[in-house]
Amino acid sequence: MDSTIIAAIVAIGALLIGVFLGKLVFAKNTRQQVEEADAIAKKTIEDAKTLAETLKEKKLLEAKEHFLQLKSTHEKDVTQRTQKIAENENKLKQQHQQLNEKTSALQRQTQENETLKENLENQIKAFNIKKTELDKHHEEHVKRLEKVAGLSAEQAKTELMEVVKEEARTRAMAHVKDIMEEAKLNASKEAKKIIIQSIQRLGSEQAIENAITVFNLESDEIKGQIIGREGRNIRALEAATGVDLVIDDTPEAIVLSCFDPLRREIARLSLQRLVQDGRIHPARIEEVVEKTKKQLEEQIMEIGERTIIELGVHGLHKDLVRLVGKMRFRSSYGQNLLMHSKETANLCGIMASELGLGQKVIKLAKRAGLLHDIGKVPDEETELSHALLGAKVAERCGEHASIVNAIGAHHDEMEMLYIISPIVQACDAISGARPGARREMMASYMQRIKDLENLAMAYTGVEKAYAIQAGRELRVMVEADKINDAESQKLSFEIADKIQKEMQYPGQVKVTVIRELRAVNVAR
Repeated sequence: MDSTIIAAIVAIGALLIGVFLGKLVFAKNTRQQVEEADAIAKKTIEDAKTLAETLKEKKLLEAKEHFLQLKSTHEKDVTQRTQKIAENENKLKQQHQQLNEKTSALQRQTQENETLKENLENQIKAFNIKKTELDKHHEEHVKRLEKVAGLSAEQAKTELMEVVKEEARTRAMAHVKDIMEEAKLNASKEAKKIIIQSIQRLGSEQAIENAITVFNLESDEIKGQIIGREGRNIRALEAATGVDLVIDDTPEAIVLSCFDPLRREIARLSLQRLVQDGRIHPARIEEVVEKTKKQLEEQIMEIGERTIIELGVHGLHKDLVRLVGKMRFRSSYGQNLLMHSKETANLCGIMASELGLGQKVIKLAKRAGLLHDIGKVPDEETELSHALLGAKVAERCGEHASIVNAIGAHHDEMEMLYIISPIVQACDAISGARPGARREMMASYMQRIKDLENLAMAYTGVEKAYAIQAGRELRVMVEADKINDAESQKLSFEIADKIQKEMQYPGQVKVTVIRELRAVNVAR
């Protein structure tokens, strides 16, 4: 009994101890899980905060970049609008100034007209008074004469008119006889004048426009290759040829703009070869442009040879043949120079033939007509006029003295010493004076472009100068070993200042000085 009770008590005690120890273990495990859950929650919160900060910074950066882009676009728009406003203000100022000048001139003219009107009215009044007095004196004088002569005024007039008629009839017969004799002597000369006037009416209108050339493309995808990365290809092509390339939304076409047709032809042929080849980069562009220039020189000689064969002019010096070929790529007042020279040569041959000057003189006249404007296509710029320069070139190439004189005298800058000289002058005027043959504006525009380039070339260290965009931009290439960056900026300012002071031009002229240093070595 006692042992059983003791065993039961021990068992109950053991059970209680076990329950107590179990609660302790369970409480400890629960506390560890709670602590681990708290740690995980804290870590999750910190990770969430870090991610939130990262996203916040990224969004802020994107917002700043978008803001800067919008700001840059806005600034460009503002700059362009400001430039347009400035240009419009300048135009308005010029128009206002011109209007003021016209108004002042009109006021002065109005005052002069008023003064002149008053003077005329006074003179008319004085004339009327004098006329009235003169009529009175005339009536009195006629009455006195009638009394003295015993004849009326009508009877005296009749007798006087009969006497005058007889005397006039006699003198008229003598004059008619003299006129008939003089007409027989001058009949041949007058007939030749009529023939020359007929030739003047035979010239057909023939004028061209030579400001741009359109280069057609197979597809618009080629435009991107021509422009190149960041525009380096198009800049290289413009720098090598001096031609402005206009690439816009016009489908499958590029516009080549330059006042010099020879430069435009070089650019067109070079661009054609580059597009066909497919390799378009700055080094390749320069290589192709140089090859094209050589090819064009050969083409110029071929054009010159075809021209002299067509006209039957033989034995020309090769330098003169080359100058004749170059005239194909030049214009005079909007008229193609080669077409004008060929037309002048044919007219000279016809006129000399009609004047009966002989076969030798006819050939000389035709030759002189072809060569009369070779001074307009010189290889080097000179201060001489084109007539005197052409005469000098012809003399150097061994041409006949009459041809040299005809070239130099066709603008009256030399004395005419041979019969073909006035013939060349007249035929040049016939070809150039036809309605629609020439355009004065083209000549003044081309002269302004040449003056721009010559002005830049006068500075030391300038290697090349090209006027592009119809004279609105002047690109100047300088030698890198002679001019540094600071001097390039100074040169740009000096050229712009000189243009502003010495030249007249519409709008504004942008001066861009380009300095490029090239280091070239060859591995052997």
